[in-house]
Parts: sequence; structure tokens; C-alpha cells
Amino acid sequence: MRCLKHSTRRRSEARADEAACPARLPPRFPHFIWSRYSWVCLIGLCVLFASSVSATLWAQAVTLGVPAPTKPEPPRDALGRTTPRGTVLGFLSAAHKEDYETAARYLNTPLRGKSATELAHQLFVVLDRRLPARLNQLSDESEGSLLDPLRPEQDLIGTVSGGNGSVDILVERVDRTNSGPIWLFASQTLDSIPDLYEEINVVSVDTLLPQSWVKTRVAGVPLFEFLVTFVGLPLFYLLTDLLSRLLSPLVGLLRRRLRKKTDLPDPEVLPKPIRLLFLAAVVRWTVSKVTLPLLARQFWISAATVITIAACVWLFILLSGACERVIRRRLARRRIHSGATSIVRLGRRVVDLLAVFVGLLVAFRHFGVNPTPALAGLGVGGIAVALAAQKTLENVIGGASVIFDKVVKVGDVLKVGDTLGTVEDIGLRSTRIRTPDRTVISLPNGQVANASLENVSVRDKFWFHPDLSLTRETTATQMRRVLDGVNQLLAQNSLVEPDSIRVRFLRFGACSLDVEVFAYVLADNWIGFLAIQQELLLQTMDVVQAAGTQLAIQSHAMYLAGNPVTQGVSTQALLRTSAPNEKLVDEGAAKSA
Repeated sequence: MRCLKHSTRRRSEARADEAACPARLPPRFPHFIWSRYSWVCLIGLCVLFASSVSATLWAQAVTLGVPAPTKPEPPRDALGRTTPRGTVLGFLSAAHKEDYETAARYLNTPLRGKSATELAHQLFVVLDRRLPARLNQLSDESEGSLLDPLRPEQDLIGTVSGGNGSVDILVERVDRTNSGPIWLFASQTLDSIPDLYEEINVVSVDTLLPQSWVKTRVAGVPLFEFLVTFVGLPLFYLLTDLLSRLLSPLVGLLRRRLRKKTDLPDPEVLPKPIRLLFLAAVVRWTVSKVTLPLLARQFWISAATVITIAACVWLFILLSGACERVIRRRLARRRIHSGATSIVRLGRRVVDLLAVFVGLLVAFRHFGVNPTPALAGLGVGGIAVALAAQKTLENVIGGASVIFDKVVKVGDVLKVGDTLGTVEDIGLRSTRIRTPDRTVISLPNGQVANASLENVSVRDKFWFHPDLSLTRETTATQMRRVLDGVNQLLAQNSLVEPDSIRVRFLRFGACSLDVEVFAYVLADNWIGFLAIQQELLLQTMDVVQAAGTQLAIQSHAMYLAGNPVTQGVSTQALLRTSAPNEKLVDEGAAKSA
């Protein structure tokens, strides 16, 4: 009673506190905000990490100025102009540092001095404002991408739209005596740059932000992009989460009214992958509407691509999980054994791994990473794993064959070789059988698939086949009575298949007259058959007794020879045995002995 009063008093005090502070947030609200915020921040870290693959290209150009050497290593150029990617990144790096004299060395133009630096500045402004953000797809080979076989010395960087139409931004390979073949911005592209520069009159977002946010960089990424990643993206995701929570009761109410079921739960209107897809769509829409520098556009498009790939893979995994649950419910309704459920679960995991693998390949492809070596290494690793896990794979494949062939199911009485018992579980690797001794035997599925299986539980009827042994003194009349009586007995039983009844006088045995009884009993299980068989055997005994005869007791004669000297006569005794543990000795023989 004291505990009850104490708890009641605490509840009343809690209600009073809530009434006194109605504006206080629910206790779970901070946890809700923190969990969502931390989760989205984790996604932001992943985005920044994935986008750093793109940023490393800039880091190479900014810090070193020379890209990594390709496989057929060309003569080194101090400015990294041996590949189209190195030329573009080197030019952007120099122009970004306002070193237009160095940037002019990436141009294939006869201009020199101030005219060349002015042209380099104009080219940088055009590229920074109008060039599509596809730097990850630039060729890093000394031969270029070879997209146009008719012009292998040129490589397309992108297309810039202008008032007089679209202009292709090209780089071309030229031969220099000192540094060998290098890639420079094509002269035909440079001829259109002044006109494109005159058309650019938009104001960049960089000019509207504090310069400390733009100039300060963390791991090569401006500070304002970190703020957008860890403040803007979490806030937008929280808004989508709140929108989902607001729409969920309305959709649930409409769903219950349409289906006329009051116990249906409220569905999740916007699953987490759908929210991420909305987030990626908002990022792409913002990039298309807001004028951003090329670096920022490249970063945010890469971030949106990573979010889209992750959301698509996540959504596919959720769909595969929903399909698995539907299939498992159908299997449960059909009472199919757990082996099929294991196969479904394994298939779902394999599909999920394939989805993640395909997502990684797409991400690698977006960032310009060639996945061919990884695929080759994965193939070699797969062969090694397959050889190491040969027996395991054999058992898994054997289990799949047993499950799909529907040879046995849980609850069947199975005989595999010398093992007889009830199947308790069919897994992917082994099948467990409980023997009549209540022990459990685990058989590998590879052995079960290759062995001869005798499924006792699938019998549609049971064989009733007792052999009657009547005494040798039975007359023909008595034999006919026994045959007619047993035949009539079986025919009158509704649980005995009429067409299978056969009662025949079979043979003259050594010590009995043998009668064969053959019939099939329609029973549901073994226990039911034993009960029916017991009643039929008792009724058969009544038929034999009514006929005036009896069942024969197996016996055999043994002759015991005594010593003629001590006995005086040649003694023989007939030993009759009616059972293995019972001996009947002739009295005369016992006396002579």
C-alpha cells in the first residue's frame, strides 16, 4: 500500500508539473531531434568523404600541379598538361589563385603578355559560371578519351550555351619540342570566349557571402559548404520527417475507411530513402537555379549523386525486405517448412549485396574510377572463396535442391540409410532428424541430396500383411472357415480397401499350415494404423477359434544321445521347445538320462 500511494503521489506531482509548465517540450522531443540530426550529419560526412574524391582532383592541381602518371607514362610536363584532365585542372587551379600568367600557358593562342592574361581571365570566368560540372568524367589518359575517331587530337570538355548558340569547350593536343605532346585549350574555342564573357552578367553567390566563409577551406572544401551540409541538409531532412509525421495519421484514417478495417496502423508516408531522394532533388534544383562557381557546383552535384545512389540502394533493400515478408507470410499460410524460408532469406541477402555492389560501381563510375581491376580482383577472390568453402557450398546447394524438390518437409518420418526419425528442421547446411531414442542427428544436406530417401510419412495407405500359422491338425473344412471368415472380416471393415483384400492358403510349412493375409488399411497416420491393426488381429483370433482350430506354436525336435555303457541302452530324447526361453523335455528321456 505504501508503494502504491508513493507511485500515485509521484504521478500526481508529474501531472501538476506538466500543468504548471505547458510549454515545456516532451521528454522524447530532444532525443527525436538529436537522433535525426546526428543521422543526417553522418550522411553529410559520407557525402563529404565521397565528394572528396572529386576534391582530390583539385588538391592535386592546387598543391602539386601535376596529375598522377598514367600507365604509359608520357614525358613529364611541369604544369601537368599531359592529359585533358591535367590541363583543365591546372588551368582552373592557377586562375583560382589569380595567377593568370601561368593560366595563359594552358592556352593555344598566339597572344602574349597582357592580352593572353586577359583572355585567360575571361576563359576562367566563362568556365566558372557556365561549364557543366562534369570534371570527374574528364579523360586522364595521354591519348584523350578518343570519343571522335575523326579528330583524335581533340577532346570535348563540355558545352557552354551562349546567345549565338552552343559553344564546345575543346582541348587539343599539340607537340612541343621541349615537353613533348601536351594538351591546351583549342584555338577555335578561345575565339568564342570574348563574346561569351560579354554575356555573363550574373552575380555569384560568393559575392553575397562573407569572405571568411568563402576563403576558409577545410580539406579543400569552403566553410559555407560545410555549414550547408551540417545545418541546411539536416534541417531540410527534419522538415520532411515532420511532414511525414503530419501526413501519416491522415493517410492512415483514409486507408482504414477505404478498407473498412479499424485495426490498420498508420503507414509511413515518406520513407527515409524517399526523403533522401527529395533532398537530392532539392540540391540539384538549387544548383540549377543559383549561380555557383564551378568548384561548388561540382561538389554539390557529386553530393546529390552520392545521396541519390545511396537512397536508391536503400529503397531497393527496403522493397526486397517487403517482398521477403510477403513471401514468408504466404509460405506460413501454406505451412511450408522452414527450409524455403531460409532460401528466401538467403536470396534476399544476396540481392541486397548485389544492390550495394551495383551502387558502388555506379559511384565509382561517376567519380571517374575504373572498376575493372576491382572486378577482376573480386573474381579471383570469389574463386578462392569457392574453393575454400567447397563443402559448405555443396551443402547449401544440396539443401536448396531438397527444398525445391519438396522431397521432405518438417514433421515427416524419414529414413536415410540406417537413420530413421522425424525431421525437425531443414536448414541451408544441414537437416536435423530426431530418432526414436529422442536423440538429434544432423545430416549435411549434400549427403541427404545424394542418398536414397525413404519418406514414411507420405504413405497414402498402410500395408496389413500378417501371416497366419495354423496347426498341422487343422482340417480342410476348418481351413475354409478360417479363409472365409478372415475375408469376410476384412470386407466388412470400412477402413480396409476392398480391392486390395487377399486371403489365401499359401503353403504347408514345416510345422504349420501358412495363410497369407494381404490388404491395405486407410489410416491417417501410423498411430491410427496400429489401432486398426490391433482390432483386426483380435477379430482374426476370434475367427480362428470359431473355426475349431488354433494358431500353431513353432517347435523343433532335438535328439539327445546318452552313453550306452553307463545307460545300458541307446537313449534318445525329444526336446520340444515352444519358445526360445521355454524347454519341454520328454519324461522318458529325462529318466534314462
